[in-house]
Amino acid sequence: MIKKRLAIFASGSGTNAINLVNYFANHSFVEIGILICNKKEAPVVKACENLGLDIYVLDNEKAGQGSVLTSICQNQGIDFIVLAGYLRKIPEDFISEYPDQIINLHPSLLPKYGGEGMYGTKVHEAVKSAGERNTGISIHLVNAKYDDGEMLAQFYCVISESDTVEDISKKVQQLEHTYFPIVVENYIKLH
Repeated sequence: MIKKRLAIFASGSGTNAINLVNYFANHSFVEIGILICNKKEAPVVKACENLGLDIYVLDNEKAGQGSVLTSICQNQGIDFIVLAGYLRKIPEDFISEYPDQIINLHPSLLPKYGGEGMYGTKVHEAVKSAGERNTGISIHLVNAKYDDGEMLAQFYCVISESDTVEDISKKVQQLEHTYFPIVVENYIKLH
């Protein structure tokens, strides 16, 4: 069986990227092909190097060019792209080359706390400030608008008034690590 090849796009610490690499190690129909990162010093770069992944570090100008991303992904035989903490808007011409093949993870229950500038701790701070009693994760396809693509799955957790932003972050990260690989796997299996 020919395996589907994934590219992981990430910009930060890489906990979800590493989780995906470990989940799909020796998988029957999915393999992680490459990591694309827009920050040379991001911890995800070193972590994925240590896992033996091919790494492409692009400056923000190149990361904003769909033709560059398309060239890398096509040359590497990439079938699907998974955004795991990637802090760049995906160029529309790249999206059109990979329609319904780019999956994003967002750390809130969209449409709440999504959109430009809403990522990581900023999301958790907004959830805390609003006094929400639930938060969670949204896994969706990517389109031309921030956090607006077709929803694949959402998972939630309960938060209490006494939870700090760090507590909320830990609860959300636990959901990410548990469910993100499974949703990616199931989506690829059906496509």
